[in-house]
Amino acid sequence: MNRLLQLARPARATSPALARAMPPRSRRLAGLGFGVLADGSVVALLALSMWLIVRAAEQPPILHLTFAIVGVRAFALGRAAFRYADRLASHDAALAQLAVLRTETFRRLIPRVPGAIEGSARGDVLARLVDDVDQLQDQPLRVWQPLVTSAVVVGGTVAVVAFVSPAAGLVLALALILGGGAAILLSARLSARSDRALSQARAALTDALLERFASAETLQVFGALGMQRDRIAAAEDALGAIQRKSAWGAGLAAAILSGVAGIATLVVMTQVSGAGHSAPAMAALIIVPTVVFEVFGAVPVAIAASRRVRESAARIDALIEVPLPAEIPIDRAPSAEVADPVPGAPLIQVSDLAVRHPGARYPAVSGVNFSLHAGHTLVVRGDSGAGKSTLALALVRLLEYGGRYTLSERDVRTLPIAEVRRTVGLCEQTPHLFDQDLRQNLAFAMDSAGQDPDDDALWAVLERVGLAEWARGRDGLDTRLGERGALVSGGQAQRIALARALLGDFPVIVLDEPTANVDPDRADALLRDLLGAVPSDRAVVLITHLALPTGITAARLELPAPEDRAR
Repeated sequence: MNRLLQLARPARATSPALARAMPPRSRRLAGLGFGVLADGSVVALLALSMWLIVRAAEQPPILHLTFAIVGVRAFALGRAAFRYADRLASHDAALAQLAVLRTETFRRLIPRVPGAIEGSARGDVLARLVDDVDQLQDQPLRVWQPLVTSAVVVGGTVAVVAFVSPAAGLVLALALILGGGAAILLSARLSARSDRALSQARAALTDALLERFASAETLQVFGALGMQRDRIAAAEDALGAIQRKSAWGAGLAAAILSGVAGIATLVVMTQVSGAGHSAPAMAALIIVPTVVFEVFGAVPVAIAASRRVRESAARIDALIEVPLPAEIPIDRAPSAEVADPVPGAPLIQVSDLAVRHPGARYPAVSGVNFSLHAGHTLVVRGDSGAGKSTLALALVRLLEYGGRYTLSERDVRTLPIAEVRRTVGLCEQTPHLFDQDLRQNLAFAMDSAGQDPDDDALWAVLERVGLAEWARGRDGLDTRLGERGALVSGGQAQRIALARALLGDFPVIVLDEPTANVDPDRADALLRDLLGAVPSDRAVVLITHLALPTGITAARLELPAPEDRAR
């Protein structure tokens, strides 16, 4: 019983993910109350029905049966009504909490990208964020409530039976303890290992499917589609084998409980016969073990679900609850006061800046010094591996830094990270384009994201970045961009990324290798167009390994090659 109470108790200290999966007490108590009434109605309905059948066979005056008849009807209606109310209340609470859990898990995952989860496969991270998080809704629905409901109803029924017939109550209690314990232990022995492997098997299947869809073209070119299909089939077979083994354990537990229920019924029959009870009372007492074991049958299922839930919670905790590496910045308290910008000060100024990736022994870039005012452009050049993109990640506070970094004379470490990212916008080397239309890919960067976007503002920024004519030649703002921008060229993707940055109204725009995915003969024209589209009151940090086209005025920062920095 202590073990059942431990499993039923909401886990706070053991797992933060499990604690977040539990709805507030006020919401879960409603479902619990209806669940107790529903299971109590099941027990009362069967016992009272048996009493009524036997009593009616004695042919008493019909008025002597009226109370029992009404009671049978009431419990029959109550069983269905209370069960419906239980499902409605408990699932509503669990699904509402699941939305909170998903949001909180995603929020805690954000600071770990990039840098803190690179050692995890994409499919494994996706499985934890989707499958394992969804699994946690079983904690209130299939673990906590069934255990508490069974404890209340079974305990109350045994107490009533013991009051009427102490011998029958003792037999029923011993049968529940011995039979239930055997069913739980044997089920755990058979399926505990498979339950632990279930999350890993789901992650392996997700990883195989993700690789199949994300790398379909590459697999096709190298004739590896068949091998990938075999990998997916093997992952499906492994997952199916684990699920079948878990089902065997659950089925065996149910069989044990059914057998023990039959034995308990026979023993109770021998105890109550000749004990001075009336025939209707004996019939009710004899039938009670059957229905009590039916209610108790939810316990082994709940304990098996608890193992799966705790495995999923452990995987989620391992992803989002471990301490962040020192190289990942931690946001400051949002309530702290933020100093006002200093008029006329450089928008960005860095002194002896050094940046290191998580787990790296040496900085990827160090000794960086520059200042940048509004309306100016800084070109950061260097060979591959010189740390150009690492510098960009530090400027938007995706990586921690050493040295000094200020925005308008305000130390960046004293600013909320959101404030820094409202000032410095990053256009990545390979911009992420969503499998939506052009309108949605632009509108999410606006302050009014989530509302109907202003199409005039979108067309204006498309004109500025040189995409308006292209868009009009397609489907306008309804033009589909494809998965990860598969339907647009590298140059068009960069122009869309710049359009987002302009819509975001960033005072500083960082362009990270905007010509990396563009034909060399078009790179100069794209650079001119991108820099020309930036308003004159913005500052630009252009990261490139190519020489600038003639006629572009910009300060220059040369990062040393990795071998030179090592010396």
